[in-house]
Amino acid sequence: MKSYKPTSKSRRQMTNVSYRGVLTATAPTKSLTYGFKRSVGRNSQGRITMRHKGGGHKRLFRDVDFVYNKKEIPAKIKSVEYDPNRSAFIGLAVYKDGEKRYVVLPKGVKMGDSFIVSEKAPLSAGNRLPLRNIPVGTFVYNIEIKPRGGAKIGRSAGIFAQVVANADGYTNIKMPSTEIRKINEECWASIGAVSNEEHHLENYGKAGRSRWKGIRPTVRGTAMNPVDHPYGGGEGRQGRGTKRPKTMWGKVTGGRKTRGPKKYSNVFIVSRRKTGKNK
Repeated sequence: MKSYKPTSKSRRQMTNVSYRGVLTATAPTKSLTYGFKRSVGRNSQGRITMRHKGGGHKRLFRDVDFVYNKKEIPAKIKSVEYDPNRSAFIGLAVYKDGEKRYVVLPKGVKMGDSFIVSEKAPLSAGNRLPLRNIPVGTFVYNIEIKPRGGAKIGRSAGIFAQVVANADGYTNIKMPSTEIRKINEECWASIGAVSNEEHHLENYGKAGRSRWKGIRPTVRGTAMNPVDHPYGGGEGRQGRGTKRPKTMWGKVTGGRKTRGPKKYSNVFIVSRRKTGKNK
C-alpha cells in the first residue's frame, strides 16, 4: 500500500494501491474498448432504485472475456492494466492465433506469463479447467454457474473460492461468503485467486475521491427528522429507539432472513453462509 505525507487533513489518512510495480500499460487497447453510459442506480424508467450513486469520472468500457471459449490455444499476457469498472487488474491476453482479449488476472501472474483453457491443463495460476478435473482444496475464481454460461462467481479483487468435494455430478464450492454450494461439475473455473488483494485496505481519505468514483453522500438516519426516517428526531443525539435496525421505509435489515423459502437455487446450497458473531 502507498501512504502519503500528512500535507493536509485528507492526505493524513489516505492510502492507495501502489500501481507502479504492477501495471505495465497506461492506455487500453482501442479495439477492445467502447463508450457506455452508466446506470448510476436508475432503472429503465429513470427512477432511482439504489441511492447514493451518480456523477463520477467518465469511463471507457473494457470488453473483458468471461466466456473463455478459445480452448486448447495457449495465450500470453502482454500487459497488466487498470480497469475503472472493476476492482481487479486485467491483462491483455494474446492467443497463439493472434486474437487479443482482456481477462481478469489472478494473483501472481505478470506480463509474459502464459495460460491455457483446456481439460488437461496443469494446475497453475490462470489456467482454466472443468470443475470435475480440479482436485479438492484448490483455490479457484471466475467460476461458471451453468455450463458455457460464462464466469459469474469470484471476480472481485482478492477473492477466491475453494473446491470442497466432487460427487454425483456436482462439485461443492466454498464461496468467499463461507456458503457451500453445489455446482455442476461440467462448469469451468480458473485456478488461483483474483489479483489486487490489497484493494480492501484502500482508504479514500476525502469525500472528493468518493465523488470521482460515482459515490454520492449518505445522510445518517439519526440526523433526519421523524417524518423522514424511523431513527429521526429527538433532542440531541438519540439511540435507535426501535427493536431492530430498519431502512427509511421501515423494512427490517438485521435479524430477518430475506431469502425466499421456495427460491429455485435452494436445493444447491449445502451450507448457508455464516453471519454476525458466528462468522
